[in-house]
Amino acid sequence: MIGDTNQNKKILAHLYNDVSKEMFGVGTTLLKVSISGALVTIQAKHKRAARSTALEGEVPSLKMEVDFHLSLLYKRKLAEQLATYFHDPIEVVLRDYDAKTQWAFTNILFSTS
Repeated sequence: MIGDTNQNKKILAHLYNDVSKEMFGVGTTLLKVSISGALVTIQAKHKRAARSTALEGEVPSLKMEVDFHLSLLYKRKLAEQLATYFHDPIEVVLRDYDAKTQWAFTNILFSTS
């Protein structure tokens, strides 16, 4: 089980922000990490990427589809990064992103068995 320590929170925040920078070219403006037993919750306010703004103005339905697929990719990349730092296997990564407000909530459940 992942310990609720400042060091673990820093690692989680750093990894989350690194994935954001890698995928979108921008990091987050606000990031809060909470750990409760095997559950990690990350609350993040993202910066709006210029490409995202352009696509939203031209083809909003396509932007929504792209956001969905990027969220799937984000979860996979984050899980891969987490696996390099934490020994406990990850059971699931759940992420909800609201394009209008740029808020994302990510729950990571580490396996307890």
